[in-house]
Amino acid sequence: MAMIGAMVGAGNIWRFPYVMGNNGGGAFVLAFLTLLFVLAVPGLMAEVALGRYTKKGIIGAFRDVLGRGGLVGLGVIVLLVNVALMSYYSPLIGWTLYYAVHSLLFTFTAPGFEAQTFLDSFFANPALLIGLHTVVMASVAGVLLLGIRRGVERLVVYAVPALVIALAIMTVRGLTLPGASEGIAFAFDVQWEFLLQGSTWIAALGQALFSTGLGWGIGLTVGSYLREYDDVPLGGGVFTAIGESSIAILAALAIFPVVFAVGVEPDAGAGLAFVSLVQVFPEIPLGGLVAILFFLGFFLATFTSGVVITEVSVTTLSEETGLSRTQTVLGVCGAIWLLGIPSAYSPAILDYLDFVFGNWGLPLATLAIIGVIGWVLGPERLRLLAVNRNAGVHVGKWWDPVIKYVIPSVMIFIMAYYAWEDFGSAEMIGGMLVIVLLPIVGYGVMSVLEGRGGDPGTTDVTGGDD
Repeated sequence: MAMIGAMVGAGNIWRFPYVMGNNGGGAFVLAFLTLLFVLAVPGLMAEVALGRYTKKGIIGAFRDVLGRGGLVGLGVIVLLVNVALMSYYSPLIGWTLYYAVHSLLFTFTAPGFEAQTFLDSFFANPALLIGLHTVVMASVAGVLLLGIRRGVERLVVYAVPALVIALAIMTVRGLTLPGASEGIAFAFDVQWEFLLQGSTWIAALGQALFSTGLGWGIGLTVGSYLREYDDVPLGGGVFTAIGESSIAILAALAIFPVVFAVGVEPDAGAGLAFVSLVQVFPEIPLGGLVAILFFLGFFLATFTSGVVITEVSVTTLSEETGLSRTQTVLGVCGAIWLLGIPSAYSPAILDYLDFVFGNWGLPLATLAIIGVIGWVLGPERLRLLAVNRNAGVHVGKWWDPVIKYVIPSVMIFIMAYYAWEDFGSAEMIGGMLVIVLLPIVGYGVMSVLEGRGGDPGTTDVTGGDD
């Protein structure tokens, strides 16, 4: 549930439907599911298994595999990318909170409401944007201060089912609207010509990696809390992927029938949720209630993701610094809040950082995790000692080359592809800085810390009662 809660966020509720709309509907779903189970699921198994094998956070896990020294800085890369991602994800959670509140006020069905004007005025209010970012990070800190069991676990156990119920109700309502069948046909009819386009597969690959959180350190961190008899292949891999992909498809089922019923273009882009869909609510019966279901579900999805993403840094820094959980939570959330102010102030900065870290930072972090497993620890060793240990379904030898060769090659391809596509642009320059500077910073930090010869701190990172 924690893995699904972390994965199901903006990538599923907001990004998946509009990327699907831009890439042929059912053809994109087919490409996405193929890459999800061929690449993302084996990678998730590896990341979760590394966490259970070492029982450590990111840096501790890398230290166990690599020994002491600057190369442990590869773990710092993952940590830095994680913090950077959360710094601009928090303002996005603030957007969903703002829309959820206005859905409860029935703003979107009020006479004379204009969706684009509403969004423009919202983005033109930096104080409001930063204030929402502040509320989000304070709320994340509040959940994390309760610990793993009382905070994170309780949140995801209730939030994930609530999200599914909200989307299911919205789907049923949408299917009763005239013209809804066209939306279903769009979502599931495979337009085969799109499967012959490289752009469809690139988009599906990005969605499979972004929505599963591979390389964020989430799987590793959650895996470090697993018990001896927990099932990694099914729980950490297959069931998690099925859960998050099912919710993504459910989101598309909730959105496209409503969109087609009132004649909105299904490829409306990133504005599908915040502009196009908002225009639909006044046009359908009980539109105000449908808006509440959608935006409350949207907020729950993004907020649970934010909590689990932040837990990655909390777990790691608690281990490394020896600080109490309270001190670490406040320090991490405070740092993310500070780093997130530019993204909260300007949606353009948020978009820029999302593109840079999504296309270069995240593949680099994934390359660090999977590379250490594939080329240092050894995939066969991890498969025998952690992946298949007490597993209901054993993973075969096919898994080893996927981890050692296929996933690292795909990560390198992604970074090279976007460098070529955006050659000379500000985004490409930012991406190259990420690729060059993060390893240098990581190596430097760990060289200094490890060179002091002290043992890393240890602390109870589970919140006392856990």
